[in-house]
Amino acid sequence: MGSPILPLPPALSSQLAALPPLPVRSGLDGGDWLVPPGDLAGLYRAGLYRSGTDEAPELVATNGLISRTWRLAPNAATVALDNLMTGESLLRGVKPEATVSLDGDTRPVGGLIGQVEYGYLRREWLEEMAADPAAFRLRGFDTGPTQAPFSWEGRRGSAAELPWPAPGIRLDLHFSPPPAETNADLGVSVHYELYDGMPLLCTWLTIRNDSGATVRLDTFVNEILAIVDYEACVDEQDHWEHPAIHVESDYAFHGMTARSADVTTQWVPDPQYTSQVNYQLQSPVLLESRPPRGPDVDIPPGETLSSFRTFLLLHDSTERERRGLAVRRMYRTISPWVAENPILMHVRHADDESVKTAVDQCAEVGFEMVILTFGSGFDAEDGSAANIERLRSLADYAHANGVELGGYSLLASRTISVEVDVINPATGAPGDAVFGNSPCLGSDWGADYFRKLKEIFEQSGLDILEHDGSYPGDLCASQHHPGHRGLDDSQWTQWKVITEFYQWCRGRGIYLNVPDWYFLSGSSKSGMGYREVNWSLPRDRQLVLGRQNIYDGTWDKTPSMGWMFVPLVEYHGGGEEATLEPLCEHLDAYEAHLAQNLGAGVQACYRGPRLYDTEETKAVVKRWVEFYKKHRAILESDVIHVRRADARDLDCVLHVNSQLHLHRGLAMVYNPLDSAIDRTVTLPLYYTGISDVARIGEQELPPREYRLSREYNVDLRVELPARGRTWFVIESADVKTAS
Repeated sequence: MGSPILPLPPALSSQLAALPPLPVRSGLDGGDWLVPPGDLAGLYRAGLYRSGTDEAPELVATNGLISRTWRLAPNAATVALDNLMTGESLLRGVKPEATVSLDGDTRPVGGLIGQVEYGYLRREWLEEMAADPAAFRLRGFDTGPTQAPFSWEGRRGSAAELPWPAPGIRLDLHFSPPPAETNADLGVSVHYELYDGMPLLCTWLTIRNDSGATVRLDTFVNEILAIVDYEACVDEQDHWEHPAIHVESDYAFHGMTARSADVTTQWVPDPQYTSQVNYQLQSPVLLESRPPRGPDVDIPPGETLSSFRTFLLLHDSTERERRGLAVRRMYRTISPWVAENPILMHVRHADDESVKTAVDQCAEVGFEMVILTFGSGFDAEDGSAANIERLRSLADYAHANGVELGGYSLLASRTISVEVDVINPATGAPGDAVFGNSPCLGSDWGADYFRKLKEIFEQSGLDILEHDGSYPGDLCASQHHPGHRGLDDSQWTQWKVITEFYQWCRGRGIYLNVPDWYFLSGSSKSGMGYREVNWSLPRDRQLVLGRQNIYDGTWDKTPSMGWMFVPLVEYHGGGEEATLEPLCEHLDAYEAHLAQNLGAGVQACYRGPRLYDTEETKAVVKRWVEFYKKHRAILESDVIHVRRADARDLDCVLHVNSQLHLHRGLAMVYNPLDSAIDRTVTLPLYYTGISDVARIGEQELPPREYRLSREYNVDLRVELPARGRTWFVIESADVKTAS
């Protein structure tokens, strides 16, 4: 049986008593959190409360959507994780809050032992559970508001209005080695944040070394949860379904989706769960968040090491659209820079005349940013005074015309030298990296590369970096690179280099295009999801495939998070059939690209020497940019997926935003056929926040009133000519239009 529960130390008892008692809640008193009627942060506000008894004291973090409960004695341990939206209890067992391996010694942090059954957890069992003698023990806690992990200068569009850090509450649990240990000057803190208005938690560790000797952190696990069974299977199987929890960390690389870039989320068997139905006891119902290797780094005396951050988003539905909306809300909340969405051009040449021509054209039609593209001649590694002065002059010229300027730099997927490139541990030589050969960021070359980038951007005033081939997670077995000791610390140290650089950029307002999943570390945009060689296909095929890419890419990305491509000049071949130049001769295809990208709220890389070649071409570009800016707020809002492009019938995407005053929705409809169509389209308007009557107008025509069905749908008649397109603006009938 368990050891007697000792009373909390007076200091802890006083802290706990100062917290408000856990309120009694009756259902979701704020309505649907994804369709809030007012201020997002004002609904379902996060709070920290005391609960339990003097003998069994507890802390509860809740925002009315989810709650997490910690028992504080005889040690701190998570004893409940509840989805208040569905009424589900997600925890079936008590585990440590974390584990750390220091100098080869692996220890639990917090937790309780003695649970008799791991298929479920009864509250009365907690009274019989004990502290693990080997575990780090709770010595105190702190609370307060959330804290920004790095600075961000929000200066573009609606993103500048988003709060940073994300509003909510923070809980820090502080642990020390058990009383029998002599090294009491080593502390582990587990930090938690719960955010206002959404079912989202964050967890990370800090390890403080106040001893007189260096300590090596071999590895760690910063989240351990014994989650209830989601799929019960007696037999072996290759694929398991997991609970409705989105798990993601900022320790991510080499992927254009959260799933492909995820290296830390592990669903593993729980050896303590011996009553499961799986005959081999292999049900993956233990959630761990940990690095795949290492970090294997030293913590010198007096210093603190922070882990990566793990985010848990609890879903309230199995519906794909609703789950996608929740994930997109998460990104806007914890990485608000993803809402920055400047209209940008990739200019083909970086000489002064070409750049100024591009800036002039952008200013004329309303584009907002110029990137000196790959192959343009822009050299981000040329730190000469002459180059910096030239770039400063061009940046000043762009700024004077209301345009931002930046450039492209390739990092990985190239070779520098045998001394610099990552070393394959199997061969002891370069090769077999993610991109074949890549430089090690821990080499002298790596340090010099980032020094040059900082100097150029700091001294020239450039506003954007497109960073291709970002660090893809390569290991390096070299023992001669100053930035890492060997193989086991090479991944962690390189990730620290790249993310600290991106955070440096964000603190200075530098916009980041990065074709990898670095959103939680400062990147604003990655590929929407396309195959580059498809832009060498004939123009009509590019258009249908492009709309498919946008439709597929916005399930988990906001429109502003993904870029598309428009080959103004030849790209990967394809000849005249694939390219838009001369623009005036292919104006129909050029306009179709503009319409479907801007109509989706998605920015594309318009890559070429110019945006227009005739007054007629200029007028077309300007008209679509003006359309976009007029409707920007709703176009940059969430996409509801109505019908995917298949070249057999019309296709449609619907933008929705219940937070906007008047324009709550905008539907873009396309006809890919060579003949006119007359169809009825059903628009799902639930997420517009309109419940009874909507006013819907086609393009600039006066709106008509439509009564919503019980399913919040309206049926809309659409007539389109061959290869035509149109849009419908959706207003709330409850809001009066200004006269």
